[in-house]
Amino acid sequence: MRPRFIGSEIYRRSTYGGRHPLAIPRVSTCIDLCRVLGWLPPAADPGDVYIDSPRASAAELARFHAPAYIDAVRRAEAAQDLPKEEQARFNLGRNGNPIYPEIFRRPATACGASILAGRALAAAAGTIYSPASGTHHGRPDRASGFCYFNDPVLAILALLDGGLERVFYLDVDAHHGDGVQDAFHDDPRVFTLSIHENARWPMGQADRTQGGGTLDDRAGGQARNLPVPQDFNDSELDFLMQAAVLPLIEDFAPQAVVLQCGADALAEDPLSRLALSNGALWRAVAEVMRQTPRLFVTGGGGYNPWSVGRAWAGVWATLNGFEVPDRLPREAEAVLRALEWRHSRGRNPPEAWFTTLADPPRPGPLRPEIRQMATAVLAP
Repeated sequence: MRPRFIGSEIYRRSTYGGRHPLAIPRVSTCIDLCRVLGWLPPAADPGDVYIDSPRASAAELARFHAPAYIDAVRRAEAAQDLPKEEQARFNLGRNGNPIYPEIFRRPATACGASILAGRALAAAAGTIYSPASGTHHGRPDRASGFCYFNDPVLAILALLDGGLERVFYLDVDAHHGDGVQDAFHDDPRVFTLSIHENARWPMGQADRTQGGGTLDDRAGGQARNLPVPQDFNDSELDFLMQAAVLPLIEDFAPQAVVLQCGADALAEDPLSRLALSNGALWRAVAEVMRQTPRLFVTGGGGYNPWSVGRAWAGVWATLNGFEVPDRLPREAEAVLRALEWRHSRGRNPPEAWFTTLADPPRPGPLRPEIRQMATAVLAP
């Protein structure tokens, strides 16, 4: 089966509003770049490669989320408000989780994509990509970290409900994949591995019930964590993939892998202090793709519209074996020049953000703590 791309036009017109980090286009930029580069069919004739995402129903969301919480999110969208006590109870309208016009429809659409992917991959081997998915912080009964629902959890549950017995979850977002780890902390069918920036939210949060993303956090035994230091570079990610990630995948022998490919570990992202190029992410995707018959790749974090759009388009190229041009054609350049970003880094974007898809490589020293982490996560 050729790789499938699940998307939706809801992300083109939806924003968290104001100066929120997600007041930027991301998924629409990825889709537009892929179309003008010939990597996706035109919108008028999507064929069987591009799938318009369904919206998850309340019943489907309730496979993981509390019905009272689902109802609160729906009411928040309808009224564009919630009583203060419910805002506090469900963490809505506060702590970076605004009540915005599509507060239910947008995350429910991402969940619909993930559930569809899980069901399809449970039925047949293949590769599916949903850059809108990857909301890994969502909790059963509350929003967390810009995430209202947890679509990776729903994807994994769909794989398990479809009869699979071993699913590996790999998270390369700059922030710990806490919601997914906690959802499966005591489930031997699911192994979770998160590579994230050390000491960055949500690590160390008081409401964590299962570990905290530290190197020694193994949840119920089926989790590993690699909390990497600031300035984490391409050489170090390449090393960890070979020395830790791929051996763990091989040892677990999963029937499917869910890969959360947030773009906020890239050097240009404002919400982390890591230093990767998008090429390092693409190599990680390619390595994982060779390890599993079933692969579901999602987006995740990413708060610079140029870096995230370019990175996620390159993920789709990687999954298909498409060649990334050294210089973008005029149509792709126009997509990138049309972007705006209300951030200090967006005032004078470098020309390369408009004219190239691939970042310059960002190699660096392989620090001793990185070697020690690889050894530690492989220890029984």
